[in-house]
Amino acid sequence: MHLDLLWEPLFRLPFLTGLVLALLLPLLGLLLLLREEWLAALGLAHLAAAGALAALVVGAPAVLGGALAALAAVLLKTLAVARGNLAYAAMILLGWSLLLLLAANSAIGTGPGADLIEGQLYFAGPIELGAALLLGLLALVLLPGLMPRLLRARLWPAHEAMNRLPAWRWHLGFDALAALGMAVSTASLGVMGAFALVLLPAWLAFRLAASWRQALGLAAAIGCGGYLLAFVLALLFDQPFAPVLVLALLLLAAVVAASMLTWRRRTRRPAR
Repeated sequence: MHLDLLWEPLFRLPFLTGLVLALLLPLLGLLLLLREEWLAALGLAHLAAAGALAALVVGAPAVLGGALAALAAVLLKTLAVARGNLAYAAMILLGWSLLLLLAANSAIGTGPGADLIEGQLYFAGPIELGAALLLGLLALVLLPGLMPRLLRARLWPAHEAMNRLPAWRWHLGFDALAALGMAVSTASLGVMGAFALVLLPAWLAFRLAASWRQALGLAAAIGCGGYLLAFVLALLFDQPFAPVLVLALLLLAAVVAASMLTWRRRTRRPAR
């Protein structure tokens, strides 16, 4: 295969769909890591996969089913006043169980369920691209208002209680945005592909950036760079996209971590 395939009409919509998600998911990952709820990405992705498969069973778009399932999960989490990774661990188990049961007891079989786990970016079409663009627009509108409040809630948690602020509004707003992000990305990138884009660029940005603003730029750049590398490699070597994406991001994280460790050792070495 040649790089000319990147501009083939067959791959144009999938490429643009993944690119939008690669820019957005790392930003959501930064906020999830900030709140120490990074497991949310995996929990919401599993429930979104189960909801997407349920939608396919009844003949509805997978993106719609995934979004409804993920939104229902964060609404229940808010009503139960649950915080932290434990609630999302329960979502992983519930979503995994429902996904396998739906696949085993439906006429469409286990194929679509496996596709949702592995990712089917190359089959993304106008619906998936439209959902990704709508998600990006929603993030542009909501994140500038949500981000300062979430930062303050993490750094000064007593402020909300002292001033009797309706904190549930912005916490639920971000949870809903994260749920939609995982639902849209799971339908295209698969569970692990979406999880890797949420976690790894944000993890690297936290360790490299000197400020929050710099972390936002670094996370988006790392996510986009890893995505572009994976897309090219998957096409060149005719490989499934999601595993290549995960390996590319893991390799990037390992290189950066090793470089930081080497640099720290050199800076600590006593002068002669």
